[in-house]
Amino acid sequence: MPKIDEKINRQQDMVQEAFEKLERLKAWIREKGKIAIAFSGGVDSALLLKAACDALQREESHGGTDNTDAAENKVLAITADSRVFPGRERSESIEFCKSLNCRQILFRFDEMAVPGFADNPPDRCYICKTALFTRMKAIAAENGMEVLAEGSNMDDLGDYRPGLRAIAELHIASPLREAGLTKAEIRFLSRELGLPTWQKPSFACLASRFVYGETITEDKLAMVEQGEQLLFSLGFHQFRVRIHGTLARIELLPEEMDRLLTPKLRSEIAEKFRGFGFSYVTLDLQGYRTGSMNEGLKK
Repeated sequence: MPKIDEKINRQQDMVQEAFEKLERLKAWIREKGKIAIAFSGGVDSALLLKAACDALQREESHGGTDNTDAAENKVLAITADSRVFPGRERSESIEFCKSLNCRQILFRFDEMAVPGFADNPPDRCYICKTALFTRMKAIAAENGMEVLAEGSNMDDLGDYRPGLRAIAELHIASPLREAGLTKAEIRFLSRELGLPTWQKPSFACLASRFVYGETITEDKLAMVEQGEQLLFSLGFHQFRVRIHGTLARIELLPEEMDRLLTPKLRSEIAEKFRGFGFSYVTLDLQGYRTGSMNEGLKK
């Protein structure tokens, strides 16, 4: 029994700590007064946007007068309409902003036009994020927002993330990290707040599916997007389609591998992937993991 009590106490402490961090996050946002958020529609930026709306919009609307317009002007979501993010991500971001009554600006961003991006060097993410956040900062300033925040969390510090260097150089705020929030805590709080994103699979831009040094092209991005959309439509939860030339390397959660290997589904996936332009279709026996394209850099 003492061990059970100890486990319960530990869980209660973890819950309390997560909510304390959420309050710390809201306090940080209130101190800024108004804020623009680089919003992708993912788990992290969704919680950040929700916290901003709760901290500023509800604060503005509190009391007997209707200050809805003033409240909406305190939080701005800025979303890139980009070739490296599937259309379903854009649609989900729009619906999420509507659910919060939050103003959103969508702008077209063409990574392929950014010098050096298509060459896909190891610091590709730095190159891209520098151009992306420079544009977002300008949009924020044009709309009266002095603070632009993004949604990286504490776990992002543990992998090779050259994009974080761009964030630091451009002085983009990272309030989730300021509050000390981890990915697990963000998912927990999102569930407690009733956000539909709480169990949304982790997602990274489609360019991260390419081995460093392999040229990124529109056609190959389309191949990857179609492959991942197929896996999504078939009900797989967390996956990546990594591209090596015309070879597809599918990463799945270990518990979902057996399903993919059933004869009928395996044949269907292989046939459709070949239709997308892949010559070979393989399953990575190590399974899904973030940053697998960085593994070669660590050798």
